[in-house]
Amino acid sequence: MPVLLRHGLPLLLLLLTALARPARANEPGVIVVRSEQSAAYQQAAEAVMGELARTAEARREVLQFTAADWSAYRGAAPRLYIALGAEACGLLARTAPAAPVLCTLLPRGSFERVLRDTGRRAGASLSALYLNQPLGRQLELVRLALPQVRRVGVLWGAESQSNEAQLESAALARGLRVVGVPVKPDEPVFNGLKKILDESDLLLALADPQIYNSNSIQNILLASFRAQVPMLAFSPAYVRAGALMAVYSTPAQIGQQAGLLARGVLQGQPLGVPQYPLHFEVSVNEHVARSLGLKLDAAVLTERLRKLERGP
Repeated sequence: MPVLLRHGLPLLLLLLTALARPARANEPGVIVVRSEQSAAYQQAAEAVMGELARTAEARREVLQFTAADWSAYRGAAPRLYIALGAEACGLLARTAPAAPVLCTLLPRGSFERVLRDTGRRAGASLSALYLNQPLGRQLELVRLALPQVRRVGVLWGAESQSNEAQLESAALARGLRVVGVPVKPDEPVFNGLKKILDESDLLLALADPQIYNSNSIQNILLASFRAQVPMLAFSPAYVRAGALMAVYSTPAQIGQQAGLLARGVLQGQPLGVPQYPLHFEVSVNEHVARSLGLKLDAAVLTERLRKLERGP
C-alpha cells in the first residue's frame, strides 16, 4: 500500500495540474499582434483562432492586439507570439520577448530586413511563414500556363536581389533563362523595365516595394501590356489591375497554416525554420489572356499546380 501511494500521489497531482491549467486565463497560450486593422489581417487572425480552437487550448487563451496598442499590455507572457505583417514582426523582434515569435503575412524580403535591422537570426526564437510563393512554384506555373516562354525577366530591387542565385538555379532546372536587371534605390524603374520587355517572354514580378508599389504599378502594367509581355504577379489585386496571372496565398490560408504551427508549439514542438505557404490559389485576368491569344482557366491551373506538388 505505501508503494502505491508513493507512485499514485505524484500522478494524481499531475492530473489535477493539467485539469486546472485551462482555468488560468491570465496565462495566454498565444498572443497575436497585427500591424493594422485591415480586412486581410482580420481574416488571418480569425483563421489562426479557428485552427487553435481545434486544440484543448481555450479560445480565451488567445489574445489579440494591434501594433499600436501592444505596448500597453502588462499581462503574462504567452507561450508563442504571432506577428501579422512587417510592422508587428519588427516590433516583436526588437523587444526580444521570452516566448518565440512567428512572423507571417509578410514577404521573405521584409522578414530578412527585420533580421538585418534587429541583428537577430532566424531560428527557434524568431521564425516566419512567408506570404510570397516559392520561386519553383511560380516557375512551374509559367511552364503549365505558358509553355512557349523561355526567357523570364526580373527587376531586382534591394529586397529581392538576394533571390537571384536561387531563381537562376530554379530556372535552369526547368529549361528557362533569367533576364535580370538590378535597379538601384535612386534609379527610375523604367530604365530597367525597357530592357526586360525587349529581351524577355514574361515579366516575373517579385514582392519588392522598391519596384512594385502604388506609384509604379499602373505604368509597369501598361508598358507590359503594350509590349505584349505578360506579367506573372504575386497578388490578385495586380491581376485585376492588368497582370496576366498570379499565384498567391489568401490571408485565411496563411492564418490556418500559422495556426497549425502554433498548435505544434503549444504541444511542445520547436518553432522551426522559416517556410513558404503550403496552400495557394491561381488568378487569371481573362481580358489580358484573350488579348494575348491565350485561353487560361484559373481553377484548372490551380488544380494542376497542386497535383504537381503533391507528386505521383
